[in-house]
Amino acid sequence: MTAANPAVTPADADVPSEAHARPQLEVKNHWIGIVLFAGLILGGLAYLVYSLQADMSEAHVPTATLLAFLLLGVALLIALGFEFVNGFHDTANAVATVIYTHSLKPHFAVVWSGVWNLLGVLFSSGAVAFGIISLLPVELILQVGSGAGFAMVFALLIAAIIWNLGTWWLGLPASSSHTLIGSIIGVGLANQLIHSAGGTSGVDWAQATNIGKSLLISPVVGFVCSAVLLLVVKAMVRNPALYRAPQGNRPPPWWIRGILILTCTGVSFAHGSNDGQKGMGLIMLILIGTVPMAYALNRSMVDSDVTRFLAVAQVTAESLKSASDNVPPPADARAAVTEFIRTREASPATVPALAALTTTIAGEVEHYGSIRSVPPESVTNVRNEMYLASEAIRLLQKNPPAILTDKAKANLTEFKRSLDQSTKFIPLWVKVCVAIALGLGTMVGWKRIVVTVGEKIGKSHLTYAQGASAELVAMTTIAAADMYGLPVSTTHVLSSGVAGTMAANGSGLQWATVRNLLLAWVLTLPMAILLSGSLFVLFVNIF
Repeated sequence: MTAANPAVTPADADVPSEAHARPQLEVKNHWIGIVLFAGLILGGLAYLVYSLQADMSEAHVPTATLLAFLLLGVALLIALGFEFVNGFHDTANAVATVIYTHSLKPHFAVVWSGVWNLLGVLFSSGAVAFGIISLLPVELILQVGSGAGFAMVFALLIAAIIWNLGTWWLGLPASSSHTLIGSIIGVGLANQLIHSAGGTSGVDWAQATNIGKSLLISPVVGFVCSAVLLLVVKAMVRNPALYRAPQGNRPPPWWIRGILILTCTGVSFAHGSNDGQKGMGLIMLILIGTVPMAYALNRSMVDSDVTRFLAVAQVTAESLKSASDNVPPPADARAAVTEFIRTREASPATVPALAALTTTIAGEVEHYGSIRSVPPESVTNVRNEMYLASEAIRLLQKNPPAILTDKAKANLTEFKRSLDQSTKFIPLWVKVCVAIALGLGTMVGWKRIVVTVGEKIGKSHLTYAQGASAELVAMTTIAAADMYGLPVSTTHVLSSGVAGTMAANGSGLQWATVRNLLLAWVLTLPMAILLSGSLFVLFVNIF
């Protein structure tokens, strides 16, 4: 530690303070590493351009205007830029413990973490890639290729990057996920303030409330669970070396070193799998809006999938009609479903309207013969109808009307799965480009956050047991959050976990840092909302 923080725990009393070696973080990058880094960036960009041109050529997309291609390129670069910043901002938390316990050398640790972030993205299912998009205003999603749509994408991504860079510059481990969600809420709120007297109907406040709760709860979970785990380990494993600062650059005992490396690997992989999907979803939103002929519908669906889709759609429409006692749908079924998604309040017309929209979708697909055969002028319309039906089913599943029978609910679940297969897909090249951006981002700019977690939270050097406890809690929490779909921040859990172990070990806390961390956590959502909302209003006027 630094001279400004000379305090030691009782367990350290027999070890001279100068023996606690600070990790060597300032190591000059080798020219081979720099060349490989630059090569991966250039290779990734070349692969992006090649894949985009190949997809557009296969879909027979006509030559667009220079402005449209320019906006597409800028939007894709900003989206990948967000993932790059996300890499060095968030993943520094995963490597801080292995670095400060001398389990891995700093530069090897960040490369190791970057590789596992990259693999996490590549092996992700893509199931949650579109989940975050559901928070956006439905009218902007349906017209994302318009000026307002580009304003939305640019505003939320630039706002998230600005806040991430600001907290990174101050060395504060804030959550990139909550930053992005706050940016989305800001866009939704600004859009409604512009177009609606009520001002808030387009924001899913129930979801926003859940996110706000997790923002407050996750640091408490990390603090308490890590502190309790450390106390349990102390009671069960009576090895004094585990509870005092490392001597020199000596690594920990092999078994605890293995735990630290394993948990660092698990946190990195899970971060890539989870956070990488958010970038994928946003990139797909950009592609759907600007090149709908190539990306609005899943052109890789085989004929057998289409046959099954039609059968499920027909059964679903009949069950919905039966559940509503064959009440005739409103004159404009699509508008009624859109209104339900916008307000999230079902009316007597909602179920008949959804039945009519389901019948319309099935009729269009049957008429064209396959998803691949939908003509260019109809692609956007068919995709939007499928999106509306899928979102309506998602909201009905949360709070199903009493008229829906168990059979109707089962049919809706199956039909939603078919709709998502048709519209929510991730091309391989999108995964690869996001993986490269997130993985390479992990390998740069990591020192500021690492120093904060490793040196500025507690008053003494991080011990082996403290690092292992905080990492185990973080990894377990991520796994539980993925299982139950909870929006828990790894950043919050890990940094507060380190604080919890410091308190449990009697090491003391640096309250100035703790205060700054709390401020960053509390301010992330409101500041992201303010930034993105302001940028959205600005960009709407520009576009």
